[in-house]
This record gives sequence, structure tokens and C-alpha cells, in this order.
Amino acid sequence: MAKTTPKPGSRPPESSPVNAAEAKQLFTDWKDVPAVVLAVSGGPDSVALMWLAARWRRALKKGPRLVAVTVDHGLRPEAAREARDVKALAKTLDIEHRTMRWIGGKPKTGVPSAAREARYGLLAQVAQRHGALHVATAHTQDDQAETVVMRLSRGSGLTGLAAMARQSGRDGLVLVRPLLDVPKSRLIATLNKAGVAFADDPTNHDPRFTRPRLRALMPALAAEGADARGLARLASRLARANAALEIMADGAERYLASIDTAVGFDLAAFAALSEEIRVRLLLRAVNRAGHEGPAELGKVESLLQAMDMAARRAKPKAGRIQFKQTLAGAVVSIAAGRIQIGPAPRRRR
Repeated sequence: MAKTTPKPGSRPPESSPVNAAEAKQLFTDWKDVPAVVLAVSGGPDSVALMWLAARWRRALKKGPRLVAVTVDHGLRPEAAREARDVKALAKTLDIEHRTMRWIGGKPKTGVPSAAREARYGLLAQVAQRHGALHVATAHTQDDQAETVVMRLSRGSGLTGLAAMARQSGRDGLVLVRPLLDVPKSRLIATLNKAGVAFADDPTNHDPRFTRPRLRALMPALAAEGADARGLARLASRLARANAALEIMADGAERYLASIDTAVGFDLAAFAALSEEIRVRLLLRAVNRAGHEGPAELGKVESLLQAMDMAARRAKPKAGRIQFKQTLAGAVVSIAAGRIQIGPAPRRRR
């Protein structure tokens, strides 16, 4: 039977390997950076990331330095062997490799979150040593879809439902996700064709953790039409809408500053804005003034409702505070027709 070639612009089958032309396109945004750190755990996604990145760099006359990093979290006895396997593969691909270990006590709860924070910290250490600003992770289209479902289950707003970006900042680094539009099945097909082995982390199927539980639901969602491709497309559209709203919030912030140069907002002008823009401006102001970490969206929405009720209930009087409330280390007050937001007194320990 003759082999068919996909038409230009069509999507390759989800069981087809990633070819050289596609690999070039996946990484092209970072061809001029000095170095890229690759986060490689040993699983199929990250091993495919390393293999494709090596293939891409070989095709360049001059490409970035690639450094693969495997983090041993000390949570599974197999992790040390998997790190050695990644190191051996990296050597055949002419890629530098470092194994970093998460040393110290491990939490009894919230392990995935703590492990993720530790992993990014260790990746940042290697990036700093090698003069790299870019860290590449192997998040796939499937991961993007799972993230959308996870955040939907938590009641996230538009920003959260936009899920992961192809490129984003974190603690002075640039996190890049070249495989974000690639299905996991294509990465496995790529490795199988190349004869490259990979590990299977059992924690990815452990129902004690949220993401594996949601992952188990994905086939049922796909049967109803909410497959990984559709959910990832939803995230992309929401990201586009979120970016547009952020631009509108920027304009609203400049407008409020132009009519009231003091710290805070003119109450009447602020009240005339749409609710979504007011939530965003309030969130920004609280996060700037606060000292207890980012404010939760739901709490900012509740704060705005309380402010609206207070503004409607009482008429402004000189020197009288109509409303005062703290959130995330910031104090928000309404007095004399103005909203003021500043740092709250620090709590005594």
C-alpha cells in the first residue's frame, strides 16, 4: 500500500513521529540564545525533548549550548538509575548532563507542589552556572489539557484557564515549552522509531495525587468531544482573550492615574469601569502593596463586592473612612471619594 503524505497545513496523525522539519520549527524561537537547560526526568516526554533538541542543534551551523538536567527528588529508589540512563543517552547525543538531588526533609502533604518548587530551584542553579536564561520543559498538549481541567475544577479565572504559555518568566528565568502543541503519542512514536528507551514514573498514575486522578478522566472527556486537542485550543483562545483584557486594564490604569496623581483611585472613575477591569486593577494594586504573597482571585472578587456595598451604603464625608479591609498584606480603604491601597501593618509573630 502506498504511503500517503499529509497535505500542506494539515495536522499530522497523532501516532506519527516528529520529523526533522517539525523539530526545527519547535525550537526555532531559541536558536540565537547562548544556552538552554533541558529538564529531563527520564520519562517519554522529557527524553523526546532532549532527543529532538539534539537533532535540531545538529542541523544548525551554530546553535545554543544544551545542558540536560535530571532532578532526583529522593522519593523513589529507581530515580538514581533513571538519572544514570539519561546521562548515558545525553552522552550519545553530545549533550552535557547534570544530576541534581533534592536534599533534606520531604513534606508529608503537598508533595507534588513541593517537588515542583524544588525542581525549578535546582534547574535555576544549573542555569546560573552555565550562563543560561532559558529552561526548557517537556510539557505536551496532553499536559495543557490536564491543566485546563485541573484549573476548571478549582474555579480558576480567565488567567488560570489560559493554562501554560509557550514561553513565560519565573524567578529571573525564561521557561520555554517547545512541545506544548505536540500530543504525547507523537513523542512516544518518535522515540520508538529511533529505538530510544524511556522510563515510566509510577507516580504519574498514583490516584493519591490530583493530576493522575484527572488524567484518568481524560478518555471519558475525549469520548464526549473534550479531547486534549480541543482543551488545548480552548486554553489558547482564553489566553488570547486574557491578553486583550490585560491591555484594557493597562489603559484603565493609565486613565485613572491621569485624573488622580495620588496613590489610589478616584472612586467615581473606578466605579464606572467594567467589573472585570476593576477586579484586575484591584488585584494588581493589592499585589503591589501587599507583603503576604499573591492575592487569591476569589478573595479579590469578594473584596470588590464589599467595597461596592460600602460605597452605596454611605455618603462620603470629609475625614470619615467608609470602608477598610486588609487582604494579602495590603490595606484597602475608601474615604472622601477615593480608594487608597497601601501596605498593612505586619503581623506580630
